[in-house]
Amino acid sequence: MTTFGVEVFQNEYLAAEADVVDAVVTVRSTGGPPGPAAAGAPHQVEIIIIDCSGSMNEEGGAKIRAAREATCAAIDTIDDGVSFAVIAGTDIARMLYPEQPGLSTADSYTKGDAKRAARQVRAEGGTAIGSWLDGAAGLAGTSPGSIAHAILLTDGKNQNQKPGELEAAIGRCTGVLQVDCRGLGVDWNVEELRKIAGALLGTVDIIPEPADMTAEFEALISNAMGRQVGNVALRLWAPQGASIEFLRQVAPTLEELGASTAVNPLTREFALGAWGGEEERDYHLRVRIPVGKVGEERLGARVNLVVDGVDAGNGLVRAIWTADEVLSTRINREVAHYTGQAELAEAIAQGLAARAAGDDKTATVKLGQAVKLAHDGGNDGTVKLLEKVVQIDDPAAGTIRLKKEVAKADAMALDVRSTRTVRVTPGAPATPPSGAPPAGDAGGTGG
Repeated sequence: MTTFGVEVFQNEYLAAEADVVDAVVTVRSTGGPPGPAAAGAPHQVEIIIIDCSGSMNEEGGAKIRAAREATCAAIDTIDDGVSFAVIAGTDIARMLYPEQPGLSTADSYTKGDAKRAARQVRAEGGTAIGSWLDGAAGLAGTSPGSIAHAILLTDGKNQNQKPGELEAAIGRCTGVLQVDCRGLGVDWNVEELRKIAGALLGTVDIIPEPADMTAEFEALISNAMGRQVGNVALRLWAPQGASIEFLRQVAPTLEELGASTAVNPLTREFALGAWGGEEERDYHLRVRIPVGKVGEERLGARVNLVVDGVDAGNGLVRAIWTADEVLSTRINREVAHYTGQAELAEAIAQGLAARAAGDDKTATVKLGQAVKLAHDGGNDGTVKLLEKVVQIDDPAAGTIRLKKEVAKADAMALDVRSTRTVRVTPGAPATPPSGAPPAGDAGGTGG
């Protein structure tokens, strides 16, 4: 049986006149068996959305051939009993399997039938991603209460819809299904897919070559099959006069959560999506509260973890005003670490934007800062991505030189994967954000 827990990490001490409290909220699920969802878990819906626009015929047809193979591999990975469908996306969303709009139940016969349909798909037409999302949401809506997940693959941009149509479609999908987005090659828009994945509690990544698609699809479906709890949320209460500035996921990736819902005038709820039986995610919470007197203590926020509508744990965010600078300037390890990780992602984004604009001076400064932050924070994966874009002379100092020739796929991979974070290593000092004092040893509260 899957059980959940929550912890709050912060430095409770604020300087006189300070009104902002930062905390890291860790949510974990434990006890669930690995692999397919356990008996008694909610029903699952899996939808595979494949770009079948004309551009998929490029590279001598390698893209569409790889899409056929990857779709067949994904179908094979779906557990028996799961409801599923395959959508061919062009300037409309066309049912590839089953032929009529609806869901099919996975078994050896239906999966074989679906693979035969996938092998016949052709690439033609335009790209209207919003219509694909609407098609998937309509299918998911026929199975209320299920854990609904979709893979969305595209090799291009949303060119066949009017401005605002994609955003409207994303809104209609919110709370209906989660979507993992993958861009094939280098002609798609990172921000476009990031917007979809962020709002729909999914992930975004690049598939550089058609040959990489099958393994990626198998991994995405396998991960989705392990989801056992469909409705997890953080419910945040702040006292009269206080306000929740933001709650964002900071591990395993930096993600803006979708819009919160008001439970009552003082309480907001943030959906965290579906979870597997063994997961751990971290969230950065910032609360603004009225300034208190030195020596005064106040409750800044109450954090409640809600699983399928039932309270599954809680923690408190406190504020104590002090004149002791040693106490007030100490940054909690977890808060310092993830603030640094967010600063790393921002530095990469700014550096890549400057490089694309031809501003080599700013690009060198920002990407050098990113190298130092990644090195200091132990983010070796990001350092390796940066090495493909810059020549690193001294990682500890952030001394770099821009490379004259950079493959577009390498620059896009750095952009899209810049939000992957590393978790705080137990017992190791966290790397504070630039210009901040060293992190302190403030521990966790709640649980």
